[in-house]
Amino acid sequence: MRAPGASWVSVASLVLLWLLGLPWTWSAAAALGVYVGGGGWRFLRIVCKTARRDLFGLSVLIRVRLELRRHRRACHTVPRIFQAVVQRQPERPALVDAASGACWTFAQLDAYSNAVANLFRQLGFVPGDVVAIFLEGRPEFVGLWLGLAKAGVEAALLNVNLRREPLAFCLGTSGAKALVFGEELAAAVAEVSAQLGKSLLKFCSGDVAPEGVLPDTQLLEPLLREASTAPLAQPPGKGMDGSTAWRPSATTPTACGQQTCSTTACPCTTRQVGGRSVGRVGPRGPLTSPPSAGNIIGVGQCLLYGLTVVLRKKFSASRFWDDCVQYDCTVVQYIGEICRYLLRQPVREAEARHRVRLAVGNGLRPAIWEEFAQRFGVRQIGEFYGATECNCSIANMDGKVGSCGFNSRILPHVYPIRLVKVNEDTMELLRDAQGLCIPCQAGEPGLLVGQINQQDPLRRFDGYISESATSKKITHSVFQKGDSAYLSGVQTLGTGVGMAGPRLTSPLSPLPGDVLVMDELGYMYFRDRGGDTFRWRGENVSTTEVEGVLSRLLGQTDVAVYGVAVPGVEGKAGMAAIVDPHGQLSPNALYQELQKVLAPYARPIFLRLLPQVDTTGTFKIQKTRLQREGFDPRQTSDRLFFLDLKQGHYLPLDQGVYTHICSGAFAL
Repeated sequence: MRAPGASWVSVASLVLLWLLGLPWTWSAAAALGVYVGGGGWRFLRIVCKTARRDLFGLSVLIRVRLELRRHRRACHTVPRIFQAVVQRQPERPALVDAASGACWTFAQLDAYSNAVANLFRQLGFVPGDVVAIFLEGRPEFVGLWLGLAKAGVEAALLNVNLRREPLAFCLGTSGAKALVFGEELAAAVAEVSAQLGKSLLKFCSGDVAPEGVLPDTQLLEPLLREASTAPLAQPPGKGMDGSTAWRPSATTPTACGQQTCSTTACPCTTRQVGGRSVGRVGPRGPLTSPPSAGNIIGVGQCLLYGLTVVLRKKFSASRFWDDCVQYDCTVVQYIGEICRYLLRQPVREAEARHRVRLAVGNGLRPAIWEEFAQRFGVRQIGEFYGATECNCSIANMDGKVGSCGFNSRILPHVYPIRLVKVNEDTMELLRDAQGLCIPCQAGEPGLLVGQINQQDPLRRFDGYISESATSKKITHSVFQKGDSAYLSGVQTLGTGVGMAGPRLTSPLSPLPGDVLVMDELGYMYFRDRGGDTFRWRGENVSTTEVEGVLSRLLGQTDVAVYGVAVPGVEGKAGMAAIVDPHGQLSPNALYQELQKVLAPYARPIFLRLLPQVDTTGTFKIQKTRLQREGFDPRQTSDRLFFLDLKQGHYLPLDQGVYTHICSGAFAL
């Protein structure tokens, strides 16, 4: 786009003609001609097409900044904002459990969270302490971390799919002094009991101890019934001004503690819950998303604005629209797989009777975007891109099909983010002769970065629990010499909360991550996850971690794990190429072990047993050819297997099975 140069030339022409004594109308016409002739017509076209979008985005940004400023001046925390909501509408439904039908009003949620705060204060917990929560999504989950926040105690939110070594590692990384878990997860806790510290307090949510619960575990509900439901006399925290007594080592007050369901643990702060909201999304909506999206975008609307949120422990495609009708939902939250699962359901009457007007989330494939909107009558799709800790989130505000957000081409510096060129294999930033990052032009893939300003709540980066992980996500001299920027797409390992388990044997290193592409109008599109991570069932899977688990189970056998595309399926399915020169490996015996140590989304869907793998000079396994050949039996003579989820074991993958997979006959 040559508009900036053309604009300077046109202004110079206007001044020159005016100095020569020509009428200003002639001067303006001549300047416009020079501007258009110099390529400025492209810029005019962009202005005409994006002005309305950009003005709306600017208005949202201004509203968010004003609201943040108001909260910072008043030293508000999320609990304090929530208290005002409770006083305004105590009897309005706050949380609805769709599975049980239980409905918590704002007054009930306030009383429950007050009891949690008083209980843990009585137990000796002080601001800055950490309590791990290992609980499926239900109202008690929200009440627990809200109550802990009222007491200044951090909640480490554990992924409910974690088991054994990964679970123990995450608990150790969080530094938790206590663990609260649901009765449905008692067996998982018992499996790691030997690895838990003797000083770790354990509480089981519920009134009755489930079978197999550890003898030193206390039942939480009886303790809460005895605790006071009055607000704490001296609630901790100084609010959104960047200082706090909650965490001595932190600079921002913790709202819901640590997020430990991604490849790195990070604190979730007040300004993320409060500052990242783009407005009131509607009166109520069902929530089935993972903790970061669920707590910040979903439950955040409940706590800050008094909206009703409908929860389900597990997503149910068959019940989804019935729930929307029953609870009169107007907004739903999704991850990409949810939308595909809904489209695979038979047509139901409830599809036409719901009042949902907005679906907000991430991962909706462009291929099913319009089909989803048309079939279910959802007027607006609010796709977004970002992470719990990032400072450069973007959002689709005008329904552009396939786009995960935009950056203004008219006023690009209002929100200082940028796509910069990278080596897609290594995700290494490419730089010019001055050492600055190279901005991507329209159509060029790159990494989204956000300029860091620790004094600006929307542009600060609070980092991770691990300082080494934090340093890997920051780069310098991006927009100008000496500045700092957050790297949005680079994944990191070694900090304790991997999808398939911790990576303990190698140092922290950046991994290839998200690559975006921006079009001429500034719309950004998700390109792919390359290299050592891929996305499956809405989760990020680290190939190196899965490789480590498989190799360990198989006596350090060479293993290559990678993602392969399956026709009509969102994301990439995991495939493991395993060296088996003597043909002795039993896929189903391996699967029995994998169920114990890997989360469901991390278990390879496809296996390839081969005599050897190609390696580089540094003994790294080469995956390019394996990825290219995929799971097509016509591409190789190696033994291939497919994980049939209905039967619960691996099937030999021949041409017939391959055809069924590609046609969608097999459930993935």
